[in-house]
Amino acid sequence: MRIAVVGATGRIGAKLTRTLLAQGHQVKALSRGGPALEALVRDGAEPFVGSFDTGAGDLGRFFEDADAAFLMVKTDWNNIEGHYPAVAQRFVDALRPSPVKRAVSLSAMGSEVDGKTGHFEVFHHLDQKLNELGAVDLVHLRAAWFMENTLAWTGSVAKYGRLAWYFEPDLKTPWVATDDIADLAARELTGPTRGHRAFLEVGSEDLTMRELAAIIGREIGKPVEYRFVDRSRKDVEDEFLKRFGTPEQWLDDTRTADALNRGVVRFHGGDGVRPALPTTMEALIRTVWKPRYLEALTNGNEPETFPMWCAR
Repeated sequence: MRIAVVGATGRIGAKLTRTLLAQGHQVKALSRGGPALEALVRDGAEPFVGSFDTGAGDLGRFFEDADAAFLMVKTDWNNIEGHYPAVAQRFVDALRPSPVKRAVSLSAMGSEVDGKTGHFEVFHHLDQKLNELGAVDLVHLRAAWFMENTLAWTGSVAKYGRLAWYFEPDLKTPWVATDDIADLAARELTGPTRGHRAFLEVGSEDLTMRELAAIIGREIGKPVEYRFVDRSRKDVEDEFLKRFGTPEQWLDDTRTADALNRGVVRFHGGDGVRPALPTTMEALIRTVWKPRYLEALTNGNEPETFPMWCAR
């Protein structure tokens, strides 16, 4: 097969590209260029310089000779609500005249909800726009939280022995490793088993933040505390806006937190199918998170991030 991969140099895209190449498929790798794209070319990928996120490049030609496509959008924190619809429209405009018959799109849990749900809302619009492609079989991968996002707390655990975030302490949330998403995308692109429109919830295990803290504590050999961040506190908002992010990002994160904590957004298995995935949180903390934590322990001069400030 000839498969076009958007975001080919990212965490998921690079793993997906190399997996497809190893299986003997031809891969067109879309990227803005640079060493990461050059490395994929050495592995056998065909480079295509451009970006659906910015509109750069001759995007109308990217899918013109492909059998299948992988689609994903990179978040623009300065234009959260406007960015995803713009990119989705570029996808539709480029795919509609193409020969692509199968596409896998990286979506997110909660994309079925139409409302002000923060970061989940933009994936709802992405799904709806892509569904206009009547001639393309689509699989929407509604991904859980990336396990690798826990790396944001290595510094706070190293410095303060705690992690802090806006999930209620006993809220169960799903997590998934990016490598597992890439492997699942490869399977859905090359050996499809689902119909014209499929929504697949992608998560390995559900954990509360207290359970996550306990896993980290076991791996590093010392207790780790979880601190709930109350986003209604004005001093927390002021500090974020002063040092760490934009008003748009604050609003998006607040709506995201409310949607989760109030149960508006839930991970519920979509069409009833939840594929078994191999990576556990315990394994990722041991192999990926712990080495970064040990670096943070010895470094001691990491710049303060918002999660670190919340944990102090």
